[in-house]
Amino acid sequence: MELTERQLNILKAIVKDYIETAEAVGSRTLSKKYNLGISAATIRNEMSDLEDMGYLVQPHTSAGRIPTQKGYILYVDSLMGNSELEDHEKEILQKCIKSNFEKVDSLIEELSKLLSSLTNYTTITVYDNHSETSIIKYIQLVNLSVDKILLIVVSEDGEIKSQEFITTEELPQAKLNVISSNLTNKLSGKKIGDLDENMIEYIKYEIGEYSDIVDDLIDLLNDVADEDFKISLNGATNIFNYPEFNDMVKAKSFLNMLEEKDHIAKMIGTKGIQKDNLNIVIGNGENNISTDLSIITATYNVQDNMQGKISFIGPTRMDYSKVYSILNYMSLLLDGK
Repeated sequence: MELTERQLNILKAIVKDYIETAEAVGSRTLSKKYNLGISAATIRNEMSDLEDMGYLVQPHTSAGRIPTQKGYILYVDSLMGNSELEDHEKEILQKCIKSNFEKVDSLIEELSKLLSSLTNYTTITVYDNHSETSIIKYIQLVNLSVDKILLIVVSEDGEIKSQEFITTEELPQAKLNVISSNLTNKLSGKKIGDLDENMIEYIKYEIGEYSDIVDDLIDLLNDVADEDFKISLNGATNIFNYPEFNDMVKAKSFLNMLEEKDHIAKMIGTKGIQKDNLNIVIGNGENNISTDLSIITATYNVQDNMQGKISFIGPTRMDYSKVYSILNYMSLLLDGK
């Protein structure tokens, strides 16, 4: 059944009011706060019809209603307006992106902090690691003990990876320095994806009796390549600011969820409402997304082919319009660089 214009206006007003107050909305409140041009009695009848159609629910015995998932979906898909950002919000977004654009890790982290602060929601940024295209800068072996060596690999972008491994014989640091220099000469400037079997065998031949070290090196590099995405999270405790999560069981469940990298990736990858370049998921209990949560995700590009996603996680009554406007403006700034 298609909603009338009057019902759409009432639903829009209820969603907006509930987002602001977190309190069930009654017909008298709508009549006083919003210029709907109809009496409280008429509003009450329309609210009852909207409830029958599944867009509203009456949480308690009071006359007030709150939106259901179906109500939020209709609001986000068709009724939500564009919230205009304030000048100071635009300025700090511009400054953050301009001052950190040359360093991807720094940009991701600073944006995550800033957006969490602007919205009071939890922000999660996920971006491709692209480790197979990382360029090796140098390799260093360090003697830790009689039978233990630390292998360190530094990439051109400043990322450092290390791994300890056991040796069958003691190697003095002087000898390790020679091996390190040899490995660096052979691999410096190479991409992880360039290390095919022929090149590995050649390097092992050059290293000679210490070729086993190359196997440990390749294992480490493969471990790096397997980390196909990185996550930056900020504002995890912001959820405590919302009355829906005053229940410590809910709050603890939320925090535990944020500790699971694969769980986060799955949530962010869940298909929802597509609006411009945004994906909006309103919790329905599927894919381990709580019915109390919503997730808004934007996909963006930073430098060449570096792609990432930034998500806002908050209660289902989150300010969708505000987040929508912030993400759209941020995407414009990133695309314009």
